[in-house]
Amino acid sequence: MPPLDQSSSVSDLERVSALLSSAAEDYCWIGRYEGLVLQTALQPIFSISHKRTVGYEALIRAFDNDAAPVLPPHLFDLAEDHPSSLLLDRLCRALHVRNFQSVSDEINWLFLNVSPQCMASGMQSDAFFGRLLQDSGFPAHRVVVEIVEKPSDDPALLRRTVEYYRSLGCLTAIDDFGAGHSNFERIWNLRPDIVKLDRQMLARATEDKRTRQILKGIVSLLHESGCLVLMEGVESRDQALIAVDAGVDFVQGFYFHRPTTELGNAVRSATDFDALLDEYKQEKQQQSDPTQTITSFFSHRFERVISALQAGHGFEQACETLVNHHTVSRCYLIGEDGVQVHDSLLSPESAHRLDPRFRPLENTVQADWYRQHYLRRALRYPGELQITRPYLSATGAHMCITLSRAFAHGDRTLVLCCDILTGEQPGV
Repeated sequence: MPPLDQSSSVSDLERVSALLSSAAEDYCWIGRYEGLVLQTALQPIFSISHKRTVGYEALIRAFDNDAAPVLPPHLFDLAEDHPSSLLLDRLCRALHVRNFQSVSDEINWLFLNVSPQCMASGMQSDAFFGRLLQDSGFPAHRVVVEIVEKPSDDPALLRRTVEYYRSLGCLTAIDDFGAGHSNFERIWNLRPDIVKLDRQMLARATEDKRTRQILKGIVSLLHESGCLVLMEGVESRDQALIAVDAGVDFVQGFYFHRPTTELGNAVRSATDFDALLDEYKQEKQQQSDPTQTITSFFSHRFERVISALQAGHGFEQACETLVNHHTVSRCYLIGEDGVQVHDSLLSPESAHRLDPRFRPLENTVQADWYRQHYLRRALRYPGELQITRPYLSATGAHMCITLSRAFAHGDRTLVLCCDILTGEQPGV
């Protein structure tokens, strides 16, 4: 369908405005819908790096005639058909914009949810929203339009919707990324400015260290896709530290500030990011000490192996002491072209624990490891022992770290590598 014409958007705005009224004291505007009173609640959104508020998500709060709260799902269930849903969605957005204009913040973002039912209407443009911004004088560049997806959403329509809000000057955000059908294909298709991670991802990361590593990878991919990342649902200090470690840009949740209809309190909110980041730095420094211990412990062992190889000893004889250390999984030599010189030398313990399910990965003769960071880094800094972060080995699907060092061997350069199983540390 073509965009709504100007007269239609004006009449819709007038209809919505008739449902708004000014309120006494701190609360400037309320809405009325099906006998309920609607209010705006704001929840601050913080930038970790800036250590301050950068935006607020606007949430609707409904109350009956006895001032008893009505849950949002019950409110939206009152809209029994599409025109009613559209009216309620527009009423909420108009209420939020007008209330946000009353607070003492002239810089930060206002996050607004857009009902999926509104997008499903087939309209390529929400002329109402453009008219609302124009009529209220609220800058479009301060609005972040949050889009919640459903499996039934039309990808082409969603893309046109996002492009429309972007054409107004708004930022766009995808909500609940990682839940259900939401995936990277939607990110590449819609190209949002901000991605809000589903809170269940954080809940899983709280219980499982491996999920924390996956979370870091997801955040990294989103950054490479050109998106800023917001972690919502942060409810504890441990979760706040996980969010910091994952590399997200923004955080939101009860730990920092609960949604409140006292809008002045939301705007005046603050949190002690200095203390949080100091704790994170101390934690990372403590975690880095074992890395230094490992490199120090193995440095002279690498020296002995390299000296033996340069003296003409065979690989197995030169590596005998190193490969028999209880933390070592395997040793191997790689040429500067990335190709493994001969098959890996397994430690007795690793040979005993080989998992038959991964037998196709065991033979590494002529394997090419040039893509691996530990090889390229060793070649870039010959003579220096390099160490990786824990990663999943492609030779047996186990977690390990790799030590590597480049050295001269006759007229060629070789790289000596050994894999160390994580969870075990050498004694000194």
